[in-house]
Amino acid sequence: MRQYSADLTPPWKKPQPVPEVPAEPGLVVEEPGTGFCGAVIGCEAGTVTLEDRFGKHRVFPLEPRGFLLEGRVVTLVRPSSPGPARSAPSRTASGSVAVPGARARVARAGRIYVEGRHDAELVEKVWGDDLRIEGVVVEYLGGVDDLPSIVADFAPGPDARLGVLVDHLVPGSKEWRIAEAVTSEHALVVGHPYIDIWEAVKPSSVGIDAWPRVPHGQDWKTGVCRALGWPPENTGAVWQAILARVGSYKDLEPELLGRVEELIDFVTA
Repeated sequence: MRQYSADLTPPWKKPQPVPEVPAEPGLVVEEPGTGFCGAVIGCEAGTVTLEDRFGKHRVFPLEPRGFLLEGRVVTLVRPSSPGPARSAPSRTASGSVAVPGARARVARAGRIYVEGRHDAELVEKVWGDDLRIEGVVVEYLGGVDDLPSIVADFAPGPDARLGVLVDHLVPGSKEWRIAEAVTSEHALVVGHPYIDIWEAVKPSSVGIDAWPRVPHGQDWKTGVCRALGWPPENTGAVWQAILARVGSYKDLEPELLGRVEELIDFVTA
């Protein structure tokens, strides 16, 4: 009697082989079960340790087909020979773990809006590397008066979350009332207490003792320039000089840092 194989699974339904990739330090992968994405910082017998951009560590088993590398399923394996002793990971301007050679992710449908061009330039300088890896695009509004119609046109949803950063967001202000009106499950509006994004740069980083107080009713940027002896007729050039003094998150006030990180987490959740 002829013997037949008991496996009647059609070939196209059988699991396809996946590449084996050595878990070398610095390799960025994602564990699909948890969505945790990070760089390899250690590989012991049967496990791999990943570190995400916030410095958080997670240990995962080295299971077949257990990780995603640039969106493709792979099997991580222990490197054949131990690499050189690991030094402390380099950091981006935002303080997250730098990923050398990482490709920018295709832009998400979700967006982060900021109030003006200066805000966008500051966010790009400090968080640009992180935003490109996460596929998050930052755009500027030119003011918050039209925010309700902008949010309505954007139509935030589960796959297209919208985060908005607003200047001088204090209870009872016009900006606060607008933010309350547009905030929803998929739209988050947060803000810092500063009148202008300039003020979110630490005075010591700019070489001044403190940001001047500008009388109510006067243009804030112009008043600051006059008080400090900067050219008030060219606030754009003054801003570029301020921006040049910002090297990393250490040059920014915590009230801004926390809000931007909150928006990135919200949009990428």
